[in-house]
Amino acid sequence: MRRLRECKLCGQFQALPELAPGASAACRRCGVTLSSHRTDPEGRALALATTGVLLFILAATLPFMQLDLAGEGRRTTLAAGPVALGEGGLWEVGVVVLATTILAPIAKLSALIWVLVGLRLQLPRAWLVPVFRWVEELTPWSMIEVFLLGVFVAYTKLTDLAPVHVGLAVYALGALMLVIAAMDTVLDHDVVWARLEPSGLQARCEPGPGRRIGCDDCGQVSRLSNFARILICPRCGGQLHHRKTASLQRSWALLIAAAVFYVPANTLPVLTAIQLGRGHPSTILGGVSELAAGGQWPLAALVFVASIAVPVLKLASLAWLLISVHLRRRRGLVERTRLYRIVEAVGRWSMIDVFMISILTALVQAGNLATIIPGPGVLSFCAVVILTMLAAGSFDPRLMWDAASSDSDVPLP
Repeated sequence: MRRLRECKLCGQFQALPELAPGASAACRRCGVTLSSHRTDPEGRALALATTGVLLFILAATLPFMQLDLAGEGRRTTLAAGPVALGEGGLWEVGVVVLATTILAPIAKLSALIWVLVGLRLQLPRAWLVPVFRWVEELTPWSMIEVFLLGVFVAYTKLTDLAPVHVGLAVYALGALMLVIAAMDTVLDHDVVWARLEPSGLQARCEPGPGRRIGCDDCGQVSRLSNFARILICPRCGGQLHHRKTASLQRSWALLIAAAVFYVPANTLPVLTAIQLGRGHPSTILGGVSELAAGGQWPLAALVFVASIAVPVLKLASLAWLLISVHLRRRRGLVERTRLYRIVEAVGRWSMIDVFMISILTALVQAGNLATIIPGPGVLSFCAVVILTMLAAGSFDPRLMWDAASSDSDVPLP
């Protein structure tokens, strides 16, 4: 059966054909992939999610890293970083690190297992639908791969101070990263939502005249005889909106807040390294300079791009996308849509410095001999990353296409 789908990036409604195994369907207007046919998406995703939970248990319980300093070995676990940040007075950053490295990944894996097992056991829809909606919501906040890059940067810095031993937990996290990536690749959200929908739903929703609206959560297209501003999706129970509520206002507010925090994030010290009783505060740019001075140019370039260039480009790109809506620009719609996808995808990678500092703070605690104390700059920098991610999530790229196709005197939503 051909099913209607609204493109989440440009708002185009189009009928998707039955796809052959391995095939995919792209939006005919902006080119984004709308659907892909995967082989055994439920069985393979369930196996990978179960493997991921087992790997996560190993990563959370096995030794993470050990630093041999002054004849003593300081061993840490995965949760030591958030705890150390909290003890250093930056509990807000500790909560973010805890949520993105522990809570979000395990919640995503557990939610997916619950839904896929529930489908096999034919559990009631009401027990499964709300849980599956969270699987996609948690994806951008599950940052295992970004955390591992932070581990690599921290390891490089620590080797100049004392011998470092990588624990089995790091290898378990590396395997977990690969498992989650494979799980996201084989999981077919369309197949799962089709299994979760009430019988006869497509016959009630799509055929016949009337205005249509797509659900941002499950992709279900509903037919509306009398269009209302807020409705309920008949498949997942989420609220239906023609466009994201107050998208421009919320995006501007979050973007301006991120720009305000960007100044102290780059001027205040993100950490203070104490060696032999002497403190040495360091900013983000100072950390890049230290890596470059030590001859580690590839690593310095990585930190510079992720922690300095990417936030600036995110702020500038989001500002340009918002301005283009207000100006109702008609040119470059496809290119601006691609720019939005890039901004949305790369935002999380700026967390490398935050994760690195959490690891250094947990490991280097040897009094006046050698101690690393997190600085106020890391709180501002963490705020920049989170606010820009929220700003990108609040922006509705369909507004660019609406503004370009609507009359100049029609107010924007």
